[in-house]
Amino acid sequence: MTLERLGSLLLSGLWETLYMTCASTAFAYLLGLPLGVLLVVTRRGHILANPALQSGLGVVVNVLRSVPFLILMIAVIPITRFVMGTTIGSGATVMPLVIAAFPYVARTVESSLLEVDYGVIEAAQAMGASRLQIIRKVILPEATPGLVNGAAIATTNILGYSAMAGAIGGGGLGALAINYGYYRYKTDVLLAAIAVLVLLVQCVQHLGTWVACLVDHRLK
Repeated sequence: MTLERLGSLLLSGLWETLYMTCASTAFAYLLGLPLGVLLVVTRRGHILANPALQSGLGVVVNVLRSVPFLILMIAVIPITRFVMGTTIGSGATVMPLVIAAFPYVARTVESSLLEVDYGVIEAAQAMGASRLQIIRKVILPEATPGLVNGAAIATTNILGYSAMAGAIGGGGLGALAINYGYYRYKTDVLLAAIAVLVLLVQCVQHLGTWVACLVDHRLK
């Protein structure tokens, strides 16, 4: 394969991978962020204590997280076809990626919010802040560094999921590595796709760490 052809395939695969990752991460956080907040504030003794709801949500999250991504992707094919109109390509991969990722996002959000000192929450309550104000102006801002780090980790996981999606009709670098590198025995394409994926993960992780340091008031 010529360098020009390889470069064209890598650019196309990179664009599809970035599209799948960014779109899936955005939708996963639209679902996972409020779910993670609920998992925290409905705990016993918290501002919206509801142990039954908290336990039910926890079961749902754990069940979805326990299903391997490839199996989940196959299981939701009817939903993907109904919503997206197709089950092949980078666009169709967004649906199973979101379903697989939002429970993980919820747990990373929950972990970050649990690090907030409850004394800060009690101080806000003493000053008359409403529950919504406590969530928006106390809990989330205090947990921002952890949320940013969690977002970087979640994004790298979704990036890995998107690569696996290439095994059953997804697009991106994963499909390039499988269809050209594995099935056609083109080792150069396989290694090039892996190198780009590794570089992407490193960039996302370093960006997340840098942003987390910028927003961490404890380091100022």
